[in-house]
Amino acid sequence: MTEASPIDVLIADDHPVVRMGLAAVVGDRSGMRVVAEAATGDEAVGLALRHRPDVLLMDLRMPGMGGVEAIRRIRSVWPGARVVVLTTYDGDEDVYRALQAGARAYLLKDTPRAELLDAIEAVHRGQQRIPPAVAAKLAERVTAPALTERELDVLRLIVAGRSNKEIGAALHIGEGTVKFHVNNLLAKLGVGDRTRAATTALRRGLVHPDEGPIER
Repeated sequence: MTEASPIDVLIADDHPVVRMGLAAVVGDRSGMRVVAEAATGDEAVGLALRHRPDVLLMDLRMPGMGGVEAIRRIRSVWPGARVVVLTTYDGDEDVYRALQAGARAYLLKDTPRAELLDAIEAVHRGQQRIPPAVAAKLAERVTAPALTERELDVLRLIVAGRSNKEIGAALHIGEGTVKFHVNNLLAKLGVGDRTRAATTALRRGLVHPDEGPIER
């Protein structure tokens, strides 16, 4: 890495103050520069494909298209895109979805400045950066029984406080079928009731209270 060939970084985060801070951190590092900033997933996709930065610094939760879907869309057109996820979400499902989409590093927003910059440089070199705590979350997800798409739909509605009758109406299935899915997801989550299912879903990142349909 030389001053003549800086690492070009795109920052995608919906909070202006966060973008400002990250831009200052990256800009202060010799051999790095910010080439674009995005406030939404759609903007991140467009700017990434336009500028082709060396590293994309991507939040997971943004208005409209989330970070996971943005990563998928970028890499479907540009498979060589190198992405560092920087988020507040540390659930095992969040980690799994991001890495499955193609992220090469997964960091939390309380990561020290030096570690963040080192991760950007590592990803630029083609390496991965998964901190031990995040790797443990990923291991938990890989060994856990996977929920089906329908079970995830039911779980999202359980978290929203819907009854079996309301879930059936929303998904156009009978109450008996809803009960079947509820029993299956309770067993897979290792919990005994709907309340624990909801808290487990939120803790693991299977469902987020501020999101619409689940990203897959």
